Formats: sequence, structure tokens, C-alpha cells
Amino acid sequence: MAVTGKVFDIQRFSVHDGPGIRTTVFLKGCPLRCLWCHNPEGISPEPELMFFEYRCLGCGTCARVCPIGAIAFPSPSRPRLDREKCTGCGECAKACPSGAWRLVGQTIGVEELLGILERDRLLYERSGGGVTFSGGEPLFQPEFLSAALRECKKLGIHTAVDTSGFAPTSVLTELAPLTDLFLYDLKPMDEEEHRRYTGVPNKLIHENLRALVGLGRPVIVRLPLVPGITDTERNIALLRAFLRELRGGIQKVELLPYHDVAEKYQRLGKNYGMPELPRPPEERLLAVRTRIAEILPCP
Repeated sequence: MAVTGKVFDIQRFSVHDGPGIRTTVFLKGCPLRCLWCHNPEGISPEPELMFFEYRCLGCGTCARVCPIGAIAFPSPSRPRLDREKCTGCGECAKACPSGAWRLVGQTIGVEELLGILERDRLLYERSGGGVTFSGGEPLFQPEFLSAALRECKKLGIHTAVDTSGFAPTSVLTELAPLTDLFLYDLKPMDEEEHRRYTGVPNKLIHENLRALVGLGRPVIVRLPLVPGITDTERNIALLRAFLRELRGGIQKVELLPYHDVAEKYQRLGKNYGMPELPRPPEERLLAVRTRIAEILPCP
């Protein structure tokens, strides 16, 4: 039986998820619940509808085609979706003339995915790029990820996995030989703070990073820089100590500055758990970068 997976986006010509020009494949489903998650549409493993209000014509087509009556028009200009009732069939998105509804979460086979990736093989080869599996959490779908990585290997396509590291160690070590580069997120270093802001402890995440380094796999650590949470002096000090332990096996550290994504949550009918925060100023980015660069490169 052909192996399939659930994705919510495939971005070609990406230049921020590993070296060179890449295709980033966003897999659906994640065991973490980071309050600042930039891809909330990737958290649930099930298909979901996003609503783009500015595109809505108020024509009522979506309500008419919904097979279970999950969409109503309490006002002439804006539909209301009963998300508990919605089955994610996507009929409204197919029928909407303006693209106001978008179904996020499609099933795709490995063969179909490889057909998409092969379109840009020449770009990968010329730029030193390849494919990056992100999410959500790509390790949440280990069978599909493993099958896709194996096929990429056969074609000589460089592979990267962007992960939180929260998965059974056996899954990670099985995928390690198939992965050319791991982009490994580290969030709050204190275990209780990590649990508070992400919903899970970080002991396994740290153990898995040690395991990858022990296996000699190339790793880039990524730090989401969230004001008052991950950019504090205490967190940076704890991070430095951890990186010092592993610096022989980590290529560099990349900072991912926080930015507000409340609008995405609104489109999904969800509440954004973060207070209104500004993007970290350049002087703070420089200060953190300088501190980390004493241990590892932090461009």
C-alpha cells in the first residue's frame, strides 16, 4: 500500500529553511502547543478551514454547498462556521468564487510529493539546496517522513528536517541516516518554563539532541527569540551552558525573531495565547547573537 501523509503547505523557492534554494514541505500535526506558534494550522492533524474575511463577497455560496449545514450567514456580509460540526470536507473552499475559504490539510502520497520536488532538482543542484520537512512537527508522521526521505536519498536530493525534537528517540535515530541536516528548535531551557509555554517537558528534547550529536549528524540549532520568555538573561545563560556541552556537534545557532501571528489564529477561529508583543529590536538580537557567538557561530 502506498504511504501517504497529511501536509498543509508546500512552499517552493524557499531560502530560509536550510542551505540553498529549497522546497519546504509542511506536515500536519504537532504534540507541542507553543503559545507563539507561527504555524497554528499545523498543530491539529485533521483538515481545518481558514477564513480570509477580506476576500469574502457575502454571496452565500459556501452555506449553500455545505453538506451538513455548518455554515450560516447571521449577517449579510460574513459567514459563521460551526467548527465543532464541520467535518473538513472542503466543499465550501472548492465552491467559493473568491477564495475566502481555504482548506488546510491535504493527503498526499510519496510518489506525488516526489513529482513536485523533482520539478526543482536543477535549482537544488545549482544552489546547494533541497527539501526541508517542517510542520507542525514532521516526526509526528514518522512512516510518511521516512518513506519520503528514502525516496529523496535515491534521487540525490539534499534533505533537512525542521523539528522540535519531541519524539521517541528510536524514531529520531531511525531517520537520522536519511537526513542530511537537522534544524533543531530549542525553546525555554528551564523544564517548568518549557512545559508552561509549550505544553510538554524538554528533557526528551535535550536527550534527543545529544543522541543526534552522538551519531555525528549535522545539526543547526534554532532559537525562537520571544521577548520575556526565550530572550531573558537566564535562558540565554542556560542555553550557552547546554551548547558548550554539545558545541563539537552543532554547526551554528540561528535566531528566529518573534512576530505576531494573531491574524492566523483568527482565520482558524482560535484564540492567540500571547499578549501583544513587539518584534525584538535589532540591539537585542545583536546582544543575544554576541553572547551565543562566544560558544558557537551565530550569524
